[in-house]
Amino acid sequence: MCMARVIAIFNQKGGVGKTTTAMNLSAYLAMTGRKTLLIDFDPQYNATVGLGVKHAPDETIYHILLAGQAKERAIKDTYLANLQMIPASPDLAGALVELVNLPDREWYLKNFIEQLRNDYDFILIDLGPSLNLLTVNGLASADEILVPIQCEYYSLEGLSQLLQSVDLIKNNLGHEIKSVSALLTMYDKREKLSREIAREVRRRFPYKVYEAEIPRSVALAEAPSFQKPIMLYAPQSPGALAYELLAREIIEGNFSPIPERDIYPQTTHPSSFDTEI
Repeated sequence: MCMARVIAIFNQKGGVGKTTTAMNLSAYLAMTGRKTLLIDFDPQYNATVGLGVKHAPDETIYHILLAGQAKERAIKDTYLANLQMIPASPDLAGALVELVNLPDREWYLKNFIEQLRNDYDFILIDLGPSLNLLTVNGLASADEILVPIQCEYYSLEGLSQLLQSVDLIKNNLGHEIKSVSALLTMYDKREKLSREIAREVRRRFPYKVYEAEIPRSVALAEAPSFQKPIMLYAPQSPGALAYELLAREIIEGNFSPIPERDIYPQTTHPSSFDTEI
């Protein structure tokens, strides 16, 4: 087995489909026979709840990184044979305080993941909607960053800052991020604004934008309440088919190195695309 591809799913805006993408992409990667690990690295722990992963209070990613817990106790099986998960809990919020005064504070998650890279084909990290020491740890652990971009009003706000954050990880910490890619989420082809945003993201986002477009979907919204990924809840729904396509694109994808950039995309008012993103 080759070393795992480590993919961080990140956008500093909330409500764009990060956790939905983390849960369902990991499920479809596992369905193809790839051994996959999903790390919930968000103190809101929605991925943990959404996949119905049961664990003791001290069996979380926080307890592995900062409380000396053995990793074997926190790696949990899921409904799918090739998908395992490391859960999170509200305790993870405490790591923001505890990491501040620790040496090499940006590398705790990466150092842990390096112990697992030979055990999996894919390791996905679900990051919270903020830029702090937890997300820095997540980005500094990743080979690839997947950015869900919601096809709605103000979806492009903060995109410039996000790309600058990626470059800061690359340049200031000396960590090589092999690729940054975008995923259009909550897409509704019936809505003019949704189509306009999708078109402009594809035209102006400086890196790869996946062909898969994740639709606004009742089934996708309902599945976590049944503690299942969409492939087990509504496998023929448009949302399920879109995530299946995304998994195929990621498996087949070949990425060129990130180029050096001196000019960052500028955010724009979503109803007018006369200026660069």
